[in-house]
Amino acid sequence: MKAGDFNLSQRGRSFAHALRGLGYLVRTQPHARLHIIATTGVIVAGMVLEVSRGEWLLLVLAIGLVWMAEALNTALEALADAVHPEHHPLVGRAKDVAAAGVLLSAIAAAVVGLWIFIPRL
Repeated sequence: MKAGDFNLSQRGRSFAHALRGLGYLVRTQPHARLHIIATTGVIVAGMVLEVSRGEWLLLVLAIGLVWMAEALNTALEALADAVHPEHHPLVGRAKDVAAAGVLLSAIAAAVVGLWIFIPRL
């Protein structure tokens, strides 16, 4: 297949792999389950408080950023554990930095949420 060729079957398999990864993330990561609660709360608050289209855009981007960071953190941890199962300080540092990425995205999302919701409350 040449670059640029589109194969619907391959795209479907890629989508299935991504959904399997999302399922793994939610089943195995306690923080992902907290993100589900937070995401649900933000969606309900947005509907109840009737946020604008622009505010929805910011909320969706913030939610997506947190979920993306959590997924990448989980992937890095799994890969690091596969490559170096025993404790190694550099592997530990990489995991800590990836976790910091999740924390930073969550803080940014909280700021967005506060900026949008506090004036309505």
